[in-house]
Amino acid sequence: MERLLTTTELATYLQRPLGTLYAWRYRGEGPPALKVGRELRYREADVMAWLDGLAEDSKRDAAPCR
Repeated sequence: MERLLTTTELATYLQRPLGTLYAWRYRGEGPPALKVGRELRYREADVMAWLDGLAEDSKRDAAPCR
Protein backbone atom coordinates (compact mmCIF):
# COMPACT_ATOMS: atom_id res chain seq x y z
CA MET A 1 0.00 0.00 0.00
CA GLU A 2 1.31 3.44 -0.97
CA ARG A 3 1.95 6.01 1.74
CA LEU A 4 -0.02 9.26 1.61
CA LEU A 5 1.66 12.55 2.48
CA THR A 6 -0.05 15.20 4.58
CA THR A 7 -0.04 18.81 3.43
CA THR A 8 2.53 19.62 6.12
CA GLU A 9 4.82 16.80 5.00
CA LEU A 10 4.56 17.85 1.37
CA ALA A 11 5.16 21.53 2.18
CA THR A 12 8.28 20.53 4.12
CA TYR A 13 9.48 18.26 1.31
CA LEU A 14 8.95 20.96 -1.34
CA GLN A 15 10.30 23.68 0.98
CA ARG A 16 7.22 25.80 0.36
CA PRO A 17 4.82 27.44 2.81
CA LEU A 18 1.70 25.46 3.62
CA GLY A 19 -0.42 28.27 2.19
CA THR A 20 1.24 27.75 -1.20
CA LEU A 21 -0.15 24.21 -1.39
CA TYR A 22 -3.65 25.46 -0.62
CA ALA A 23 -3.27 28.26 -3.19
CA TRP A 24 -2.10 25.77 -5.83
CA ARG A 25 -5.10 23.55 -5.14
CA TYR A 26 -7.48 26.53 -5.35
CA ARG A 27 -5.98 27.53 -8.72
CA GLY A 28 -5.87 23.95 -10.03
CA GLU A 29 -2.06 23.86 -9.98
CA GLY A 30 0.36 21.67 -8.06
CA PRO A 31 0.24 17.94 -7.50
CA PRO A 32 -3.16 16.23 -7.39
CA ALA A 33 -4.59 15.86 -3.90
CA LEU A 34 -7.07 13.41 -2.44
CA LYS A 35 -9.69 14.44 0.07
CA VAL A 36 -9.68 11.93 2.93
CA GLY A 37 -12.44 12.99 5.27
CA ARG A 38 -11.73 16.66 5.89
CA GLU A 39 -8.00 16.39 5.17
CA LEU A 40 -5.96 16.55 1.97
CA ARG A 41 -3.49 13.79 1.21
CA TYR A 42 -0.98 13.35 -1.62
CA ARG A 43 0.17 10.11 -3.20
CA GLU A 44 3.96 9.97 -3.43
CA ALA A 45 3.71 8.72 -7.03
CA ASP A 46 1.48 11.67 -8.00
CA VAL A 47 3.92 14.13 -6.43
CA MET A 48 6.87 12.55 -8.25
CA ALA A 49 4.98 12.58 -11.57
CA TRP A 50 4.11 16.26 -11.04
CA LEU A 51 7.75 17.07 -10.30
CA ASP A 52 8.84 15.13 -13.40
CA GLY A 53 6.41 17.22 -15.43
CA LEU A 54 7.94 20.40 -14.04
CA ALA A 55 11.38 19.13 -15.01
CA GLU A 56 10.17 18.43 -18.57
CA ASP A 57 8.63 21.91 -18.79
CA SER A 58 11.93 23.42 -17.62
CA LYS A 59 13.89 21.51 -20.24
CA ARG A 60 11.48 22.61 -22.96
CA ASP A 61 11.60 26.25 -21.80
CA ALA A 62 15.41 26.19 -21.67
CA ALA A 63 15.77 24.77 -25.20
CA PRO A 64 17.32 27.30 -27.58
CA CYS A 65 14.89 28.93 -30.00
CA ARG A 66 15.67 28.54 -33.66
